[in-house]
Amino acid sequence: MLAPAASLVTTAAGHLLVLSIVIPVAGVLLSFALGERYVRQIALAIVPVGVAIAVAILLALPRGDGLLVYLLGAWPPPLGVALRADGLSAVMLATTAIVIGAVVVYAASDFRPATSHARAPFAFWVLLLAIWAALNTIFVAGDLFSLYVALELLTFAAVPLVSLEGRAETLQAALRYLLFALVGSVLYLMGTALLYGLYGTLDIVLLSHRVSAEPGAFIAAALMTSGLLAKTALFPLHLWLPPAHAGAPAAASAILSGLVVKGSFFILLRLWFDVLAALPGFAAAQLLATLGAGAIVVGSIVALRQERLKLLVAYSTLAQIGYLFLLFPLALDASGRLETGQALAGGLIQVISHATAKAAMFMAVGSIYAGLGHDRITGIRGAARALPLSVMTFALAGFALMGIQPGGASLAKELLLQETARTGQWWWAGVLQVGGMFTAAYVVLVLAHALSPPDQPVALATRPPRGSDLAALALALCSLLLGLLPWEPYLPIPYAVESKLFGAEALVKLLVTVLGGVALAILLSPWPHPLAGTMAWKDLTRVVGPLRRACLGFGSLVERGDHVLRQWPAASICMLAVTLLLAASMFGAD
Repeated sequence: MLAPAASLVTTAAGHLLVLSIVIPVAGVLLSFALGERYVRQIALAIVPVGVAIAVAILLALPRGDGLLVYLLGAWPPPLGVALRADGLSAVMLATTAIVIGAVVVYAASDFRPATSHARAPFAFWVLLLAIWAALNTIFVAGDLFSLYVALELLTFAAVPLVSLEGRAETLQAALRYLLFALVGSVLYLMGTALLYGLYGTLDIVLLSHRVSAEPGAFIAAALMTSGLLAKTALFPLHLWLPPAHAGAPAAASAILSGLVVKGSFFILLRLWFDVLAALPGFAAAQLLATLGAGAIVVGSIVALRQERLKLLVAYSTLAQIGYLFLLFPLALDASGRLETGQALAGGLIQVISHATAKAAMFMAVGSIYAGLGHDRITGIRGAARALPLSVMTFALAGFALMGIQPGGASLAKELLLQETARTGQWWWAGVLQVGGMFTAAYVVLVLAHALSPPDQPVALATRPPRGSDLAALALALCSLLLGLLPWEPYLPIPYAVESKLFGAEALVKLLVTVLGGVALAILLSPWPHPLAGTMAWKDLTRVVGPLRRACLGFGSLVERGDHVLRQWPAASICMLAVTLLLAASMFGAD
């Protein structure tokens, strides 16, 4: 990832890294200076500039030998602070710019100062720009303390988005998010201070050459990792995510799910693949992937049991976050150390695919809610005819997450499956396949209701603006076409994998995924099926009735367990347990 070469000098295009942070910050300052009357126009003007900067970084990176550097004040580390961007940084900067650009177009009509109540429009646009600045800082920061500062800015900008509407339940969700995120911040800062005391620097490149397998480093790694897991909302540290994502406005949920949780995950990648690469990682990587597998199963089952569409998408975010952590055991080399390779590339492409698809999905759900006046899954029959663009966007985003070729999720899954074969960790291949089936299950469930004919004509409460629908649709198409992009200058993607995406084997895997998803949707969803009452449904339930009752009972147990885990006492115990297990896994492997 980050290499020591060229770390002591500013590269030719290094100033672009500064601009990627300064431009959204300038937008925030201008918004406060000019007031809420002009805040929307400022945001609309900032977005194309930010997108252009991200594209310029993408184009400049191959010419800079894969690394851009800017030394603040011309002082090299450890005396000064360096901004650095490699291939991972560049693609995340571009993804963030694209998602924020689509969200700005989507929200342009909803958050007008003249038409919205109170100061919600002003808060939304300022917080959006602040989140953009914080994320860009995370992607280019070259030391652990700068990452901490950026992570805190991200948290304090994201929390108010949850409570933007001012309802009691959204205020409660925002407070849960804030308090749990602050606990994670304390753990991260404690680990950072411990590393500084041990090695005398927080610069990522310098630390990568100094960190060794010793008790202090193990404790620091456990503290920082568990703190970042809390901010990422990895199961079972997810008490804040479902209410926060489900209660926020659709545009805010798109940012929270698509981008905000990716900031802390990106820091985890930096921490383990750069700073802590010398530590024994086998047991810790298996633990992280096990938690990810738990997130896939629990998040998907609870998603299938939700009555509201937005809560279903929120729990699917929990499941998809778990998918990301499967890269850690697959990135291990023969000595048990993490290495940069196909597994990391597959995980990052999955991050990008999820960011674009899930943001589009939340935006589509917001349009459906606005059009129908509700988001009850059993009440959206006829939505496909009344709101065709919104339902098509949801379907395309869901197909992208399921692994339809040539989507990013399909490419990521193929990369990770190849790594399971290379490393002999066949059990993670099973998790990958089951995860795809669960994704297909809740996508098929929603589409089955939306495509069913209504009992009576659908009367729309309001018709979503065409521009909002097109912005969400463009984002879904982006996720569905990620497999066609040239990744080689930024990530190690073999050509053989890309060409394999369109083979017969891939089509068979996709068919199995979809059919498995249909079966899971029938067995685990407790809500009446659109075909309920027909002869075909009666025949089916006669055959699978006992199995379905058993699955529904199991799903009910999982849902009750999830409710317990999202209470403060259980969440606190889980955080302590995860920290101790991470530390023990490294002490035991040493």
